[in-house]
Amino acid sequence: MELIPYEDAWEVDDPHANFKEEVALYSVVDPLPTLENLSKDTGIPVPALIRYILVKYTASGSDAVLAMTPYVLRQMQDHFDEAETANTIEARLKAYEALRQMVHWLTIGPKQNHE
Repeated sequence: MELIPYEDAWEVDDPHANFKEEVALYSVVDPLPTLENLSKDTGIPVPALIRYILVKYTASGSDAVLAMTPYVLRQMQDHFDEAETANTIEARLKAYEALRQMVHWLTIGPKQNHE
């Protein structure tokens, strides 16, 4: 499998814009050197490590809802702060949409597992 960086453009009103932006940001870095070093240190083959990371990430939606890591909480708070600073209906609607997308992402895992 070739692990390619995500480079694309999307519309402002794309319902997945936040996620696409994050994928584009994080996929710039090549994870293989780190995984190869971890493989050498642990004796776990790189493909098994990749599978573990993917499964752990995709299953983390429900964990994130329960734990609400400081990072997720800070992101949510930033949306509120920006809306309150701007003090406009448009800014509040933008914050609502961003939070709606975050909550949707956090709940995708459990919904897909029950279908």
